[in-house]
Amino acid sequence: MPTAARLVAATIFALVGYFAALTYIPTLPDGTQVAWLEESAAIAGFLCGWLIMGRQTGNSVMAAFGNGISTGVAVVFWTALGWSIYEMVVRSTKMMYDGPMDAVLGVFDLMVQYGRLMLSAEFIGIVVVGGLIGGVLTELAGRRWA
Repeated sequence: MPTAARLVAATIFALVGYFAALTYIPTLPDGTQVAWLEESAAIAGFLCGWLIMGRQTGNSVMAAFGNGISTGVAVVFWTALGWSIYEMVVRSTKMMYDGPMDAVLGVFDLMVQYGRLMLSAEFIGIVVVGGLIGGVLTELAGRRWA
């Protein structure tokens, strides 16, 4: 059911995903194709905000902090998983894998490789601070327009 809290959460976490992707792109190796990375991170943020954070209103502000950070981590996870699957498909069309199991395991190898690049202070700061702000604003919207 659409609520104001879900809309606020979806909007804020879409922005968190978008800006986190913008800070992540310079850490990628040269020549990495990043078409649609910002947009896919924003879509993942929108969906995680709507489905995860938007449902968790009605608690304390401290709970909203934790819910916001966990939603931010979920945005990062789903974006990394989606991006790794996309990269695996691109690599598999170039016959870089020996078989289907090798390609499936390659997804997780790519997630680990991309995850190491996410350990910058700017990226973590955007996800954590954005999650905190998104959690509190979602909680306030849920209280105001419930």
